[in-house]
Amino acid sequence: MIETVASCCLTVDEKAVIKKNRLMPKETIEGQKRIAIVTGIHGDELEGQYICYELIRRINRGFSELNGIVDVYPMLNPLGADSVSRQIPLYDLDMNKIFPGDENTTPWELMAGKVVKDIKGADLCIDIHSSDVFLKEIPQVRISPENSVKLLPFAKLLNADFVWVGNSSAVRPSSLSYTLNKMGTPCLVVEMGEGMKIIKEYGDRILEGIFALMSKLGIWTGEVGQVSNPIVSSDGEVTFIHCNKSGVFMPSVENWIGICKGDHLGDVLNVFTGEIEEEIFSPVSGMVFTMREYPVVSEGSLIARVLGGRR
Repeated sequence: MIETVASCCLTVDEKAVIKKNRLMPKETIEGQKRIAIVTGIHGDELEGQYICYELIRRINRGFSELNGIVDVYPMLNPLGADSVSRQIPLYDLDMNKIFPGDENTTPWELMAGKVVKDIKGADLCIDIHSSDVFLKEIPQVRISPENSVKLLPFAKLLNADFVWVGNSSAVRPSSLSYTLNKMGTPCLVVEMGEGMKIIKEYGDRILEGIFALMSKLGIWTGEVGQVSNPIVSSDGEVTFIHCNKSGVFMPSVENWIGICKGDHLGDVLNVFTGEIEEEIFSPVSGMVFTMREYPVVSEGSLIARVLGGRR
């Protein structure tokens, strides 16, 4: 059942509308479990669109196995998706920095408040993100340290490569996940892929994890696939590697491979002189889980994140 969660008026008699699809058994009982799948907070994050499609399709195909409520929110920032914009256009707002919302400011903060109200009380929320167009991420779950005890058992079932326990921007105050966790609704953040793209392999993996979680909660009684056991890390085990020169970055390693301290990660090229401006070497040993995807860099641009951090 497709429902309108929130809407606001735009210019020229148009409306911005946030919708959800609620899937539930024909016969409901009091106290049935509910899970919320949210994506599209940023308009350039498309990985979740594929997951929402496959999730709804598979539930409809095996509807008799559904034993709880599944709320699917495919696009929280529809204007961003329509205009190929990460932010909310016209307002230039990062939607993941306006929660829990406010009735007395912009229409979008009012809409954010209605989204939170609609999700609040779910047994679990999964907030699915992609990276931006600059970086490529392997499938990962991000949770804040203060919520790790409560969320880690859920996170381990999501079929991601690793769980990052740390204060990334996706779980900081003003984010949807922070707001819901503060209100008592457990919320996990999934990050994977890159902006403007859909990597089917990544989507299929997280989809299997969602069904495993729904099975654990008693929402899904059908068969589920085997999920991988992720590496669990903390901020102290993650090293950020930046460049010191501007130019065009050419990597020499792939994402999610093991590297040793001193390994060559790539070069920043000067396209005017035909010379290498900077050779970039890893200061630590570990696993590369974030890699620069957009080649043009400036001083201070993030090149990679390495999990392990053994110096």
